[in-house]
Amino acid sequence: MNIQVALYARVSSERQVQANTIESQLEAIQARIASDGYTLLKEFQFIDDGYSGSTLMRPALEHLRDIAANNLLDKLYVYSPDRLARKYAYQYLLIEEFSKLGIDVVFLNNQMENNPESNLLLQVQGMISEYERTKIMERSRRGKLHAAKQGSVNVLSNAPYGYEYIKKSDDAKGCYEINKEKAEVVRLIFSWIAHERISINAATNRLTKKGIPTPTEKSTRWNRGTVYCMLKNPAYKGVAAFGKTKTVPKKLRLRPNRGQNIHSKHPCSLESVPKNEWILIPVPSIVDEDLFEIVQEQLEENRKRKRERMKGVCFLLRGLVVCNKCQYGYCGNNPIQSPNRGYGYYVCGGTRVYANRDRMCDNKSIRSDLLEKLVWEEVKNLLENPFYLEKEYHRRIKELETSSNKQDHNKLKAGELKLKKSIARLIDSYTEGIIEKVEFEPRIKKLKIRLSFINQQISQYTDKNALQLELKFVIGRIEEFATSVKEKLKTVSWQTKRDIIKALVKRIEIGIEEVNIVFRVDPFTLTTTKGKSFLEDRCRSVYI
Repeated sequence: MNIQVALYARVSSERQVQANTIESQLEAIQARIASDGYTLLKEFQFIDDGYSGSTLMRPALEHLRDIAANNLLDKLYVYSPDRLARKYAYQYLLIEEFSKLGIDVVFLNNQMENNPESNLLLQVQGMISEYERTKIMERSRRGKLHAAKQGSVNVLSNAPYGYEYIKKSDDAKGCYEINKEKAEVVRLIFSWIAHERISINAATNRLTKKGIPTPTEKSTRWNRGTVYCMLKNPAYKGVAAFGKTKTVPKKLRLRPNRGQNIHSKHPCSLESVPKNEWILIPVPSIVDEDLFEIVQEQLEENRKRKRERMKGVCFLLRGLVVCNKCQYGYCGNNPIQSPNRGYGYYVCGGTRVYANRDRMCDNKSIRSDLLEKLVWEEVKNLLENPFYLEKEYHRRIKELETSSNKQDHNKLKAGELKLKKSIARLIDSYTEGIIEKVEFEPRIKKLKIRLSFINQQISQYTDKNALQLELKFVIGRIEEFATSVKEKLKTVSWQTKRDIIKALVKRIEIGIEEVNIVFRVDPFTLTTTKGKSFLEDRCRSVYI
């Protein structure tokens, strides 16, 4: 019998990725697979580089679970349980899931056997691992907090531009030391903003023309974001701030960034903390406090003037528009201030020139008012005409009726009863000493796998019947829904439009000669033989 094996490996930080620590895991697992006499296919190597074990949303793990659900694996090799997941509950969930599918999970540093003692040991190790992780994180947090309150700069990240970080020694604490050459650049930037009242964009242009290297020293083309962060950093007036941000649960994005996976490597997001909660640490000052405050007032004045110029401009489709050529997102651009033009443009991010990057795309910009009107008309058309929704619901009901055969269900129930009787007889035989443990364990395992598979099919049948009743109820309400929607869409607010579009539109693709509007599909969508649903296929293409 051909045994199909797979491996899973994971490291949780970019530093571990760069240090190639995952290579040691792969070598150890591959050596174990070879020693067990199995052949490992390349497509069955599932690797998550830089993903935290405190979340299950990892691309390689998701792919592994999909492959396992299709009964394509017999054995899974993992270096240790904490590589599979950091939380005990997640470990238990995954191991139980693989076990029900008949997959034997092998940990290199933890010999597992199918008995209560082995399961208990795994559970205890998982709980201890989770406890140790939580304890280390809490100790680190409280240690940094205490050090910050004592005025230590060791808890801060890299020293800001204009400073050099001096490591602590046996005789002295760590500290910031002013870099004279870079400090002059900082003073020059503050002077321009405070005395000449120029914008940040003008300041970056001056720095670029002077050929002054950026903080990374990889280029002389300065970025507006870099200069803005420098102007807002209180360290330059003599007090560095600790705790300016905090971690919060991961915020969902409308779409992933270009070239990035939909599953983020970081299970949390950063959120700004109010200034009154910051912990201030004394450091050498580069600019006077009065000059720093003047710059803050000027930045606030610039922000107000920019907001006044943009008054009345609304980018309804922000975060949904992408370029069909280079896959960069389209950004809303300010309108031209002219009596005859009150509209803006959506501009492809690939057409912009940044530091260390030339223009990557030549796709055209598109007027915001025309695109927003086009998208809203299509959304209204979908809501006002229940034909599309009704057709989709009827297609789903037809598929459910075809797949939910009562006779097949009766066969499944009969098979389930037969397997339960076989398991009971096998247990009785083992209890009475008719068969030995060596013969009992593999036979009971096979019967339980078959029973689990039948139970899964019965559960799917039950879910399909419930969904079928729900869909029939929805069809009866479609006409009523469409009638009420037609009246309300005439007086809908801008924010409501935005919410409706985000709920129904998946993305808007801008091509060279056309615009494609791709609508979302409900989570319970049943796919056709082509693998796509009716609504997902329904893209509105318009020549521009």
